[in-house]
Amino acid sequence: MSKEFSLEELAGAVQEWCEEHHVHPANGQAAEAITERNIRYYRTLGLLDPPLGNYVKTFSNKHRLQLIAIRLFQAQGLPLRKIRDELYGKSLEDLVALEKKVAKKGRAVISIAPPFLAPTATESWAVVPLESEFLLVSRENRHLPRAIIEKINNLLRSARPENESAALEKN
Repeated sequence: MSKEFSLEELAGAVQEWCEEHHVHPANGQAAEAITERNIRYYRTLGLLDPPLGNYVKTFSNKHRLQLIAIRLFQAQGLPLRKIRDELYGKSLEDLVALEKKVAKKGRAVISIAPPFLAPTATESWAVVPLESEFLLVSRENRHLPRAIIEKINNLLRSARPENESAALEKN
């Protein structure tokens, strides 16, 4: 039978593993430490299986591995929505293989493995220079007519601080 953890023990076990393997969330997107509160939050988002037991909630090794996988994905900068998609349907064997891969290298890996982090689609963006301090960025390379860009530029010019003070003096 596999080891069972209390919520506090689970948080401690995952935190210890992450420190040992130098796994830390990227970009400050998540707290450095795994806490009981994090675990409850991840559960509400569907990132973790429900706890075991009816009256006394306990957690299994699979829960520990799910949390480790969450941290590995966070270390790569993935948002929780994407992490949920990546973890959906992963078996205990998949999670064990992921932990072993990291343990073998002794640190977090940049690319876990295809199809775990395979790109889903490409995006293109159009960037249009506006007034001196502004750019207009559009997803899917959508271009605006020149007349609309000129209207935006006029609006930006009228919003300059020197124009605002002149308008106030007139009133």
